[in-house]
Amino acid sequence: MTADKIKTFAEVFITNNLTKLEACEGGVRIVLERTGALASYATAPAPALDINGLATTPAIQPDGLIEVTSPIVGVFYSAPSPDSAPFVRIGDKVRKGDVLCIIEAMKLLNEIAADADGEIADICVKNGDIAEYGQTLFKLVRRDG
Repeated sequence: MTADKIKTFAEVFITNNLTKLEACEGGVRIVLERTGALASYATAPAPALDINGLATTPAIQPDGLIEVTSPIVGVFYSAPSPDSAPFVRIGDKVRKGDVLCIIEAMKLLNEIAADADGEIADICVKNGDIAEYGQTLFKLVRRDG
């Protein structure tokens, strides 16, 4: 499947305000799905998904940290706009569902949310970098309550 075909699917998805679009070609499967209401600039927070598209639970690493990983490939943005403060900084306390960053993929802006309550221990990607699927974006120290 060519990049132009994927771009066309994304344009059809957006233009027609679809909630789901699936396409398969040559062993490549593309699924575009939207949940919740759209903000003026982004989709609803994207849950972490496993390879089957099922929501995952936060994985606690051997060092006791929770890793928030990228569910898609795209450009990492630490703030909602170039002149805005970042969503989070190291040391910030976050709650499950809080927006941590935006990943732009195929001109769609996807909010990435915290999987659990915690404190930002590390930000593993720089603003403007390409985030790979499954790449660790943030490390959280788990916080109960």
